Amino acid sequence: YVNDAFGTAHRAHASTTVVAKFFSQEKKCFGYLMAKEVENLRKILNNPEKPFTAIIGGAKVSDKIKVLQALLKVADNIIIGGAMAFTFIKAKGGMIGKSLCEHECIDIALNFLEEAEVRNAKEIRNIKIYLPVDAVCAKEFADTSEKNIFDSSAIPEEWMGLDIGPKSITIFRDIIASSKSILWNGPMGVFEFTNFEEGTKQVALIVAETTEKNKAFSVVGGGDSVAAIHKFRLDNQISFISTGGGAMLEFIENGTLPGIEAMEK
Repeated sequence: YVNDAFGTAHRAHASTTVVAKFFSQEKKCFGYLMAKEVENLRKILNNPEKPFTAIIGGAKVSDKIKVLQALLKVADNIIIGGAMAFTFIKAKGGMIGKSLCEHECIDIALNFLEEAEVRNAKEIRNIKIYLPVDAVCAKEFADTSEKNIFDSSAIPEEWMGLDIGPKSITIFRDIIASSKSILWNGPMGVFEFTNFEEGTKQVALIVAETTEKNKAFSVVGGGDSVAAIHKFRLDNQISFISTGGGAMLEFIENGTLPGIEAMEK
């Protein structure tokens, strides 16, 4: 029995978990792709060279909060971008205009930020959380919409943030450039729109540059992040590109997956 389907390893299906249990240890194994996924994700989560920076973007806090909580235990820096950043900014009292915000997750976001502070105060870990300080905004969700740059916590009511701004790019660039291990999941903005791709593009470029020039170990996963790497033609400058979206996130959360456990027992 050979399992080479990392992208479905987080699902407890008959084909990924039940069947494997009928085979003895010497008669089942990972395929080459699955073995590489497990090896590289364990490397960056269990034994990362420091400093370790995690870049987490995307739209929803609810999709990524468990990942963020898991990263509190291992990362030195956590950069939060994308639309989900506005829920955190709102939780801190910022004015975010019409930007996407999960109001039901505001307390969750605030608790996460407070947990990081508690860890620092108790010297459990020295973890730094970075949110965008400025945003490229538009009045409409369209590539052709007029755009303007505002402080991310002072966005006028009729405007919405669709990308991180130039000040944020500079701050994030410096953090990433000084890292030896980098994990990236989720874009910094609506990179599908040319007017709002710069944040994601610059993060992709600096991850690739740091990997190539500083010999950092980089892992990129998630459909949008991988699409950005392809779009900006940086595939060959990333240490490892994961084929799993949900599987990668769940692996970060739990350190394993049902499909992996079934193979290793």
